[in-house]
Order: sequence, then C-alpha cells, then structure tokens
Amino acid sequence: QIRVKESDIPKTSFKTRYGHYEYVVMPFGVTNAPAVFMDYMNGIFRPVLDRFVVVFIDDFLVYSRSLEDHREHLRSVLEVLRERQLYDKLSKCEFWLSEVKFLGHVISAKGIAVDPAKVEVVIQWERPMTATEIRSFLGLAGYYRRFIEGFSRIVMPLTQLTRKDQPFVWTDACEQSFQELKRRLTTSPVLVLPNTGEHFDVFCDASHQGLGCVLMQGGRVVAYASRQLKTHERNYPTHDLELAAVVFALKSWRHYLYGARFSVYSDHKSLKYLFDQKELNMRQRRWMEFLKDFDFQLMYHPGKANVVADALSRKSIHMSAMMIRELELTSNSEI
Repeated sequence: QIRVKESDIPKTSFKTRYGHYEYVVMPFGVTNAPAVFMDYMNGIFRPVLDRFVVVFIDDFLVYSRSLEDHREHLRSVLEVLRERQLYDKLSKCEFWLSEVKFLGHVISAKGIAVDPAKVEVVIQWERPMTATEIRSFLGLAGYYRRFIEGFSRIVMPLTQLTRKDQPFVWTDACEQSFQELKRRLTTSPVLVLPNTGEHFDVFCDASHQGLGCVLMQGGRVVAYASRQLKTHERNYPTHDLELAAVVFALKSWRHYLYGARFSVYSDHKSLKYLFDQKELNMRQRRWMEFLKDFDFQLMYHPGKANVVADALSRKSIHMSAMMIRELELTSNSEI
C-alpha cells in the first residue's frame, strides 16, 4: 500500500464513537486515490509497459506471443511486484490462458469480443421509466458501442427522451430501439486487435441524421464509431458534413492513427481536393489545422462500396452480413 504524506495524514482524519482515527496509508474512497495508484503502477512497470504488460489501476494483463516468452514475462512482472512489496491475491489471479476476460471484454488471439457476463446485465434491464434510468442504461450499453454498427442511429429515439423539457412518452420507436440494442449486444462481432505496425484504413460517411466511420486493417474491422448530429450541425452543407465525418473519425481513433501513415476513404469526391482549396470558411480552417497533424491520404470511395460507414450514418439503412462481406471484397480489390 502507498503511504500518505506525513503532512497530509491529518486531512484523512475521521471520528467514530470509538475514537479519532487517521489513515497512514492511502485508503479507498479518497478523491485522488485512483489517479495516484495508477501513476504509481505505470511508474514501476514503465520499462515493460505496452510491451507485454497493460495496467489499469490494480488490474494488469501480461500477454505474450509464445509460451517461452510468457514464462519470462511473468517472471519479470512478479519480480517487480516482489521488489515493491506489492501483493496479489492468488484467488483473483489467472495464469496461462489463451482467452481472458479483462475490463469487460474477452480477449484472445482472434480479437476482442464483448464479455457475455456484462452483456447479461443489459439484456435483463427492465424498461426505463424516467429520463435518468434511460441515461443509466445508455451509459452501460455505450461502453460497448465500438462493437455495434449504427449505435447512434439505434439509440436516437431513446436519447431524445433525455433532452431538457422533453415529455417522457414511451413510444413504439423507443421500445424497438430498446430491444434492438439488446439484440445487437448479444450478436456483436469479434473485432480484430489492431497492429500499430500495419496500415490502417478509415471509411467515413455523413448524412443529415449523423456521422459514421469504420476503422479497418487488412480487410477486417477494428472498431465502429457513430454519433448523431447536433442541432446546429443539421444546417451544414453536404461538403462540411462529409469533412466533419473525417474529423470525427480521426478524433475517435487518434490513439491508433497519430504518427502512422493511413488512408481515409470518403464517398464525397470533392474532399480529394480539400488541401488545394484557397478559400475556406472559419470552421473548415479550424478542421484543416487539426487534420494537418495526421499523415494520411484522402481517397474517393464510391457510395455503393462504402456500405458500412454509410449505414452507420443513416437512420433508414440497416447493415447486414452480406454488406460487410461486400465491403471486405471491395476493399481487398481496390485498396
């Protein structure tokens, strides 16, 4: 455990009927405790962080490509814990697994999938009766939005009920949205684990309902992303909406794309000449400054081939497995 600074010990004092007490080691419940402990764990594992160890507060995952490497990696991690006098509870540890549950996800050599135990909570959720209950439901379901194509389109009837001064009326559209979201979570795909050393492809599209984008690598999906348009964005011209979709995609996946060479595909042909335009409005200039931080090639992709991103952005279009296969075949032949 991490000791509390001597001058800060009185600040942790509390009084009970048995007397006055002060913490000398960092307790649970203190505002900065998670951040301090996270910083401490990152510090002690910094030499091997993201090489074969991933840490989130008191949960850490050791991963390797072979059994021989894993043996050495485990030894290195356990030696660090011994040197720092940190202790793991054996009953909470799992060793030598080919598939592991970590932070609500199931991780294996095939990719990343939703943890069925976590999804079960969403499946058994009863119909929300207030706007607060809808926010709680969407907050939990939204944790897995990267697995669901068209997430923002599906939840649109529900999010409208959370707006200020909006009467709470549960319609057939709300019920359909509620049940559809549950169904999508139970049939969510396995997303491929990204390889930062390989080329990324970003497919973007926009409509007057929302923005949609797909991150792919080697013809396989890494993540989906979508969002609804804000009120003022509905007045944007088509060119600006398509550009907004590109900006949204790069902001969503900048941790993958920053510093890497990648391709961006859009079905709006005029975006190919974006960087050659001499006259831009203030909004476009602001977005251009952001885009200049990335190393990418903007390419035209016909709307018929850009089916996944197109479906994510539109309210009336539903994705199917045939569409996904069409995109993979098209991307393999054209990219």
